[in-house]
Amino acid sequence: MTEHKETILSIEKGAAWIRLNRPESRNALSAKLINELYQHITQANEDNEVRAIVITGEGSAFCAGADLKSPPGHLVDGKKNVPYPEVLKAILGSSKPVIAAVNGAAYAGGLGLVAASDIIITKEDAQFSFSEVRIGVIPAVISVVCVPKLGSHNAMKLFITGERFSGKDAVRFGLAHHAVPEERLRDEVDSQLEMINLGGPMAIIECKKLVREIEKTSLEEGFKLASPWSQRMFTSEEGTEGMAAFREKRSPAWTKKG
Repeated sequence: MTEHKETILSIEKGAAWIRLNRPESRNALSAKLINELYQHITQANEDNEVRAIVITGEGSAFCAGADLKSPPGHLVDGKKNVPYPEVLKAILGSSKPVIAAVNGAAYAGGLGLVAASDIIITKEDAQFSFSEVRIGVIPAVISVVCVPKLGSHNAMKLFITGERFSGKDAVRFGLAHHAVPEERLRDEVDSQLEMINLGGPMAIIECKKLVREIEKTSLEEGFKLASPWSQRMFTSEEGTEGMAAFREKRSPAWTKKG
């Protein structure tokens, strides 16, 4: 009997699509799913042909949060699973941009996957909720990635009420970038992937590092960090090619368009 995969990895036009594959459980975060998800993120980052990673769900939900019958950290085939914070750190630290394509409900721990991603595209009528308080617990781990997106003002209300909000609301709260009708979700993801592919591969990796570093620094420290960083990129092989392509009115080599 073929082992059931709780996540599915496929490479499509230079993008690694990772699909949470427990539709019968609304893609709840089991120990096995977390383990596979971590492995797929690692694999995608090691693949030189991959320019971006997309995380989405199979079925009607994106991710319903932790599977209380088999939560992250429990044993899988006799081996301890990867802790959930390690998955969030893998998404945050991914050298490739990570897009969350929120195809349906995202609750509790599932919102950690959303907030840790770099670009968030959601169905406009997808339902979100920090539902932890409804079962007497708190969104402690995911607060690390969610509060910076929401701000304390929105996080306070959403955390203590557990209320549901829509994809459109998620954009308004700062948790998502685009909310689109269901039939346009894939098109919007593809549009973002196309724009990523126009950028220099190394420049995109460095942009991810830049945002993470600058948000931790003071104004003075930021300028001290950024100025030599800028110089390094302008004089890099990729920067030299990009500026030459601009002057010569052609596509840079990394776009594979000549």
